[in-house]
Amino acid sequence: MISLLAAQKVEPSLFSPEWLPRLPQRLVEMVLTNLNAPEWLVTIAGFLVAAGTVVAVFLSAFALLSLIERKTLARAQNRIGPNRAGWFGILQPVADGIKMLTKEDIVPAKAEKFLHLLAPILIVVPAILALGVIPYGREWTPVPLELGLLFFFAVGSLTELSVFMAGWASGSKFPMLGAMRAISQMVSYELPLIISALAVVMVSGTLSLPRIVELQEGSFPGWNICTPWGIFAGLLFYICTIAEANRCPFDLPEGESEIVAGHMTEYSGFKYALFFMGEYLGLFAIAGLFVTLFLGGWQAPLPGLGWVPSWLWFFGKLALVIFSYLWIRATYPRVRIDQLMRFAWLCMIPMALLTLPAAAIWDFTGRGLLSWLVVLPLMLVPWVIVAFVFNKRLAASRRTYTFADG
Repeated sequence: MISLLAAQKVEPSLFSPEWLPRLPQRLVEMVLTNLNAPEWLVTIAGFLVAAGTVVAVFLSAFALLSLIERKTLARAQNRIGPNRAGWFGILQPVADGIKMLTKEDIVPAKAEKFLHLLAPILIVVPAILALGVIPYGREWTPVPLELGLLFFFAVGSLTELSVFMAGWASGSKFPMLGAMRAISQMVSYELPLIISALAVVMVSGTLSLPRIVELQEGSFPGWNICTPWGIFAGLLFYICTIAEANRCPFDLPEGESEIVAGHMTEYSGFKYALFFMGEYLGLFAIAGLFVTLFLGGWQAPLPGLGWVPSWLWFFGKLALVIFSYLWIRATYPRVRIDQLMRFAWLCMIPMALLTLPAAAIWDFTGRGLLSWLVVLPLMLVPWVIVAFVFNKRLAASRRTYTFADG
């Protein structure tokens, strides 16, 4: 009798801190079950409420991050930043939202009206779908797909389609040129991004994101970033996330100071705001994937900290990763397009390809001291060669500017 009771799954308290993010979903399912609703209706309603919870959380995070980013950049540049709307500028995102809603929506006469409207919507949808498969906690994975990583990259490829649609539907040459430049960057950096993620798949043996997090069990030394192949794969993945999210120094798709917002040139009002919303939601998604694959996901960094809700660890790591993006934006200047493409094809992709045999050797040699002695030189020596010895040959040549006299 005792063993039978122990085998039964004990449901946690409705207001348990670990289950707090799923509280709205559980309340809706409980109400519908008590009303004797069909099981399919309970399942669909629970799924919709879970999706709504994720969207609400990250839309609030989008508004908050827009303020935090402006404050961080202002602090780095010895400025004050937003401080008029509300205490400490806390209502600035609300003011920005009202401004975007009330601005005139101008559509060019030669634009494809339907596609011009559809493009900013399509750039938001893939980011929301990608956020749905990320495991935010031990008991909080909105859509626990077995092929979650494949689904993430599949819906992420729709971003290129929406960018091209925005440039082409605007009916102007400048947005089209900006869209082509944006697509070339996104496609180029997606290759090392996916290749470095494949190293994690090879070692984990699964495409399920919750399972990848579970395999990084234990404390900090058990995370993928703490392996010889994971150090380099994680660094490559991190650099690619900056480029995929269009963050400085890889923010050439917009490049407001030089090319007048690229593919968004002919957009205004709320459509223009949707592009930025999609960009920030995509930033959350790609940073969350980096945390999931290399930083242990919702796993605690040290043993004995399991009493802290797992979703707090995930969002704490996510906040640190996003703050590093802000720090880089405040520190590094924007690169040129030729430097951007050379760096992707001559440095990032060859180094990403090396992570695959490194991960295989790490797994076949037992993941111990011998694995460190074999894999670390395999990754470190080519890295040093590419970064230092052949740097002058791979890097773009310096431009010489001449000015006419008098």
